[in-house]
Amino acid sequence: MAMAENTRQKQSSSYRLPVADTEFLLRDEMRDIRFALEYAKAEHLLRDWGIRSTVVVFGSARIPSPERIAEVDAAAALDAQKADVDRMKRRGEYYQAARELGRIISERGGAFAPKNRWRDNVVATGGGPGIMEAANRGAFEAGAPSIGFNITLPMEQEPNAYTTPELTFRFHYFGMRKMHLAMRANALVVFPGGFGTLDELFEVLTLVQTKKAPKIPIVLFGRSYWERIISFEALIEEEMIYAEDVKVFDFADTAEEAWRALVARGLKAHS
Repeated sequence: MAMAENTRQKQSSSYRLPVADTEFLLRDEMRDIRFALEYAKAEHLLRDWGIRSTVVVFGSARIPSPERIAEVDAAAALDAQKADVDRMKRRGEYYQAARELGRIISERGGAFAPKNRWRDNVVATGGGPGIMEAANRGAFEAGAPSIGFNITLPMEQEPNAYTTPELTFRFHYFGMRKMHLAMRANALVVFPGGFGTLDELFEVLTLVQTKKAPKIPIVLFGRSYWERIISFEALIEEEMIYAEDVKVFDFADTAEEAWRALVARGLKAHS
């Protein structure tokens, strides 16, 4: 007697191994498992590379690179377009500063010198364009590894070409991405940016204020920008924060000034 055909059983989604069943993994009920996977994947790959601590550099994805400015400049013909180019050039100065800072951090911070296989103060960014690209680019040009914690977004987010490929991550959950950005940060440098940049800045400030995380060196790059965008003095006057709360960060206007502020506040490789 011939055996009954079992093709339909083997083709059923219920027969797939859970790890290979994307439809099952994407069910709402499996959100906790997906969240855990996003933590575990980055954690284990960072450990494989010996990444013990980072310096996080954050800022706008909309800050243009010199190549982009040159491209727009070459195409500009009208006076109105020239005004746009001039504005891009002013904003592009932040790109160059972040690029220089990425190089300085990589050369002086310990990313080149693993101790018992561990690397400290490796440049880490959100992985996208603009300021994030610039900081990763500086590390890349120094020959050091750097990290990109990307997030799936409907626009603006593509991994830049300068993160170390094996350290280029992508997250679905903002919460897990921010956790990985914060949990091994030895320092934070925040360049001008919008909602996402402000989110990252206040996440860390809140963790420090509430003592959920140890104090780390924090630098806000571009004093005139930050003093125009956020009135910390008004928050103090309205008794929404204490005066001591704004003493946890410094301002800087050059890459060297930012590096000196980080060191003055105790940035060093772990012993």
